[in-house]
Amino acid sequence: MSKKYYVVWKGAKTGVFDNWSTVQSVTSGRPDAQFMGFPSQTEAEAAFKLTYTKALTQRSLKTPPRTGGEYPAAAKTASSTSLSKTSSVGKPSGGTVRSEREITKSNIDIYCDGACSPNPGKSGTGVAVYHQGEINSLWYGAFNANGTNNTAELIGMLQAFKLAQAYINANPDKTIQVLSDSKYSIDSITKWATGWKNKGWKKANGEAIKNPELVKVCYTLYQEIKKHISITHVKGHANIEGNELADRMAVLARTSQEVGFLKYEKKINIREILATEPG
Repeated sequence: MSKKYYVVWKGAKTGVFDNWSTVQSVTSGRPDAQFMGFPSQTEAEAAFKLTYTKALTQRSLKTPPRTGGEYPAAAKTASSTSLSKTSSVGKPSGGTVRSEREITKSNIDIYCDGACSPNPGKSGTGVAVYHQGEINSLWYGAFNANGTNNTAELIGMLQAFKLAQAYINANPDKTIQVLSDSKYSIDSITKWATGWKNKGWKKANGEAIKNPELVKVCYTLYQEIKKHISITHVKGHANIEGNELADRMAVLARTSQEVGFLKYEKKINIREILATEPG
């Protein structure tokens, strides 16, 4: 096994460490602990100069989905569910933001979700990708030892945008829809961010916005792809299959403490996955 290096931003002792036992000893019992592993000492030392949130954001950006836009079709399962799916295929106009009452299927639907327990606490992010209304792939990761629901949701949207960008590059004529149950994430990126940017990333009252690093990278990527996608708000925990699957992937990220962002490699059995604990 290759040697790893660890950064502790919040703990009984902070710095760069080269063994896991030390990290455990300085973070154990601290609900506010912030730490992350890196494959090299150089990367760890560079990350320690950043804030924990900024380092996590950079890691999310450096963990791209497979390029080329086409992902291996997931093995179909014979099991069926009674969960609702989206209705007829529609071609949204670029940059459209819709409510759950207006959900339609696109060629590619990308559901994203975040889970955090407690809040703030251990968080993770999940994504479910559909091709022509059928589940194609699941993704999970971006574990944060001291995250929040909002940071997990923003990272989910960032990962969904990155997947959307890969599809756009390979298939510019495909209709693509990003679906999230987080009004905070959707409104932050599509409604408020332009005004915040014009004010130096501050609110109208001069107060600094929360999660600025995540908002900035999400907003920048959204500006690049918004002509090619629509964004739809869905109600959380309302038996919408894609949203429920993304939720279970977010829980998997949290419980497995996966800090990268990985494709779910097991056979996708929707019934079995949905039987696991929700976020």
